Amino acid sequence: MKESDKNIENLIDKMMAESSLESPSIDFTSKIMVKVLAAKKSKIKAYKPLISKQTWFLIIGVLIVLVVCAFMSSGEYDLKTNKLFTEKISDLFSGIDISKNILYAILIVPFMVLIQIPLLKNYYNKRCQL
Repeated sequence: MKESDKNIENLIDKMMAESSLESPSIDFTSKIMVKVLAAKKSKIKAYKPLISKQTWFLIIGVLIVLVVCAFMSSGEYDLKTNKLFTEKISDLFSGIDISKNILYAILIVPFMVLIQIPLLKNYYNKRCQL
């Protein structure tokens, strides 16, 4: 070793021997825990769903009304055009040609989303509780 390295080492040894370990105050832990608990409480937010129950009831009600109207109006004629209500709807969509794959996707994707939402909600709820 070089002479300067030995001098530095000796100086460090002297400084370490003269200094004592610093110790925290007696109530250090309790002060820290008070701050941690205060910070934890401030970050907790109440759960608020994206779509409220009233909105879900409204959506379900509108869908039920549409289905009932479709079944009830199947025999009623429109006075102006003398066509069935269902024929007018079929005329609107008569020019659209949908392949089977697209039709399957349109029918299956909403059901898969409805299945995944509760699964993901449970997953994140369990994860947040840990």
